[in-house]
Amino acid sequence: MKQISSFMALNVNGGDRVSFTYDTINDETGDMIDTNTKESFFVVDEELRSHINAIRDYIRQHKLAD
Repeated sequence: MKQISSFMALNVNGGDRVSFTYDTINDETGDMIDTNTKESFFVVDEELRSHINAIRDYIRQHKLAD
């Protein structure tokens, strides 16, 4: 099985790109098969884009507001 260990949404040239890291684990033994695998993709799904924007808005309103 694959278990996500981190992810980040980046604004790249006006578009969103999601980068993520995951570990691959043997689902029978729990042993690590592979660790720290990195991948990324550009966001083309509007629903996903709206979720990313909601997180950005939350940060602006609750963490950056003076």
